[in-house]
Amino acid sequence: MDSLPGVRRRQAAPIAALAVLLAATAGAVAAPGGAARAERRNPCTGPGSGRLLCPDLRVGPAADLYVERRGDGHHEGDGAYYAAHASRARVRLHAANDIRSRGRGPVELRGHRYKRNWMRANQAIHRVGGGVEVIRTQMRLHYYFVGYRFGGSWWKVRDPLSMEIWSLDERRRPLHRLRKGPKVFYCFRDLERTRPGRRSPRGPVYPACSQDPSLQRTKMGTSVGWSDIYPSDYDRQWVDVTGLRGCYAFVMRVDPENHLYESDESNNRSARVVRLPYRKGPQRC
Repeated sequence: MDSLPGVRRRQAAPIAALAVLLAATAGAVAAPGGAARAERRNPCTGPGSGRLLCPDLRVGPAADLYVERRGDGHHEGDGAYYAAHASRARVRLHAANDIRSRGRGPVELRGHRYKRNWMRANQAIHRVGGGVEVIRTQMRLHYYFVGYRFGGSWWKVRDPLSMEIWSLDERRRPLHRLRKGPKVFYCFRDLERTRPGRRSPRGPVYPACSQDPSLQRTKMGTSVGWSDIYPSDYDRQWVDVTGLRGCYAFVMRVDPENHLYESDESNNRSARVVRLPYRKGPQRC
């Protein structure tokens, strides 16, 4: 969180005015991560932003959904999980995600180690004509173990995406968040070129995240027109939907803590309406 400017007492200042100032300052201190970031000027919007090739992150809707009952490794898409042993099982709804880079420039993070298995990450925003501006963020990188099935440990970004289940309003729009998935660590990388274009490099610029535990610094990102995609059977790609019945929204939110600077902060969410218990096919909601 940004430090707040000092408040100098003045002999002639009215007490009421001082109270208002202190109340406003206290509100800024109490604000959660996203609101605290809003206190800093976003260099990607407003005057002067045209000189920067700012990123714009978006996220595709939840894809390749399937159901798993925790404990027996069984999964299927026909809703049969809600039978004899459903009362004893934890029901997980798995989904693939697609974090899309769609701005004028890439999203790029530069990490530097500050303690064991952790790095602070600054955001590098490319300039028109060359060079970059490196800006401090609240993002963190962690050397994280995803299991031997998925390759062991990798340097990953904390909180670039949140997978959630929301209730719906009368127009089938997300209303209130009910559940949140456990996954918080992802890479930024060039995995698939999903929107070729003039600004999109033909080949990957940012490779897979490093597995070197001794790194003191690292760089990761996603180029314009490229996506970082995780399949639905990857580590923790699910939300617990145990006990939920009816129609809900499976919501994906990119940069949910609002730590990254982007040219457009209004397009960071996607929603797919699902009926629970989940069955493949038309959801009839």
